[in-house]
Amino acid sequence: MTIENIEPAQISAIAGRLAAHDFKGWFYGDSVGFEGLLAAADILNEDKWVDFSTGFFRAWATRMEPFQPDDNTAPGHIMCEIIERTNDEVLKSAVLKLAKHLRGRRKINNVSITFEDTLRSLMLPYGDVKLSTEEQVQMENPGPGIYLDCMHFDAPFYAHLSRIEPNAGWAQLAVTEILGYKNLLLDAKTGLYKHFWLEQVDQAYSKGWGRGQGWALLGLLDVLHYVDEANGLDIVRQEAIDLANVMLKYQLNDGNWNSLVHEPRSGPESSTAAFMATAFYRGMAQGVLPEQEFLQPAERAFGAMQANLDDLGNLTGVTAAVYSALVEEHYWYVPTNYIVPWGQGPVLTAIAARLAFNK
Repeated sequence: MTIENIEPAQISAIAGRLAAHDFKGWFYGDSVGFEGLLAAADILNEDKWVDFSTGFFRAWATRMEPFQPDDNTAPGHIMCEIIERTNDEVLKSAVLKLAKHLRGRRKINNVSITFEDTLRSLMLPYGDVKLSTEEQVQMENPGPGIYLDCMHFDAPFYAHLSRIEPNAGWAQLAVTEILGYKNLLLDAKTGLYKHFWLEQVDQAYSKGWGRGQGWALLGLLDVLHYVDEANGLDIVRQEAIDLANVMLKYQLNDGNWNSLVHEPRSGPESSTAAFMATAFYRGMAQGVLPEQEFLQPAERAFGAMQANLDDLGNLTGVTAAVYSALVEEHYWYVPTNYIVPWGQGPVLTAIAARLAFNK
């Protein structure tokens, strides 16, 4: 596969490996995973990936209640896309019900709590990394928290929903929610987002997680794409520009990024290049990111992504579910080479974004 010539059979193989994933409904990565399947369907002009996604979503709609703690990871944005394509009233009703449930969750700084009990995500560090005595005590009851990944879930969902139900306040909610993460998670010194914030100690942890910056940047760009008018939209635009510029500084010579982008000891991780290729091409196409600054980094990221693909369509070098830990060294040792939606999905979205930009 070359940057100039992407064969349909290769795209089909990437999508096939993604569709073979054991989706549970719902988990982290589903948002970009199903987005990737729709991207493949559009590139290849094949209905089967749309049909696969629609069937999965309709099955979920029949058993969506009672709501579950991970329902915020539902691919709401892509379900809105399916609703727009099919006019499916059953799915529309379910999606609106889910959105109203998510909107009603407890908020801090206008951001919905991800976990009322962060022991759902917080774990002892990967690798031979020891917690301090104080950290060990904190692990016993870390309390509620807010996570960076959700910048790709809630706000883009609300933003897209504003096109389906335009007079229900979804657009403003999308902008307000995504801007709320800055005060909680943005590290002022580096301009990088931290992974999570804990309410009991009012503290954020673990800056610079590469894939996390991808979740954030794609979320910001999605809001800009779907929201035409809302208070604070200019700030969302500047946040996207600022984060993208920071990521330029940390791109490696081969086009990849380290797992913690500012920390070479954390080692390279391949999903970040796919996320950033998607974001850079989209940002340029939307007129948010200047082409003279981002075209070459986008090409390098795309080339790195292609170099990380094997002959079966697997994106190699992708870390497993990172979960979270109280020390940054955790991110150095997350197992790699997992074939997962947060690897396969952004490969397909990157290909689609590059094709759209070059039209």
